[in-house]
Amino acid sequence: MTEFPELDELLARFTADVEAELGDDLAGLYLQGSFALGEGDEWSDVDFVCVTREAIEPGRLQPLHGRLYDLPTPWAQHLEGSYLPAALIRRVDPEATPVPFLDNGARELVLDPHCNTALVRWLLREHGRALSGPPARELIDPVDPAELRAEAEAKLADYAAWAPEGTMTRWKQPYLVLTFCRILRTIACGDVTSKRVAADWALDTLGERWRPLIRAALADRPNRWDHASEPADPHLAAETVAFAASVSRR
Repeated sequence: MTEFPELDELLARFTADVEAELGDDLAGLYLQGSFALGEGDEWSDVDFVCVTREAIEPGRLQPLHGRLYDLPTPWAQHLEGSYLPAALIRRVDPEATPVPFLDNGARELVLDPHCNTALVRWLLREHGRALSGPPARELIDPVDPAELRAEAEAKLADYAAWAPEGTMTRWKQPYLVLTFCRILRTIACGDVTSKRVAADWALDTLGERWRPLIRAALADRPNRWDHASEPADPHLAAETVAFAASVSRR
């Protein structure tokens, strides 16, 4: 499934545990995000979506994820994903209904609309890797590019507002730059790519002004979680806030 044997072992364990817990309630379990796009590396989140026949209460899955979190592999602390009922995931949900969600680094699920998006549906339908169940395109209708673009415009505004807030850490700074690249490419092209592919597109598209900032964000990706509490380089922090202001005015 991936180029990392320990991660493949974790995914096999995760799949077996979900199948055992949900039984006939399971419609499909899928790898999405960077690993589905063929861009995952040792610093990537392990993004998943589980489709269930009916809505599932978070409490039913807490013991399962607690056991997985305690496994002796770092990948076990980087699972991130949601459990969406089949009727909800079929089409883009304008209400953004909260569903059971496991954040990267968490061991307990909360109700959150994090994965209940047009972006995740598009990724699943076009690139999702089935760990259990049928191809994801059998469970999800085609996503209109206009829905992707509208969602991306809203996310762009949210991230631009967040950029100057609080402390600009060495995690937040490159994350913002690469996320802006990804959002802008979705708006331009009506699809979804990895952050690296989007950054390459931005280097060719956004002009010389932002190229040093984008290249620095790509270079700072390794061991990004080790930098979560460190302050960003002041120059890069200022440039990132300027980048946010620029893209929000485009």
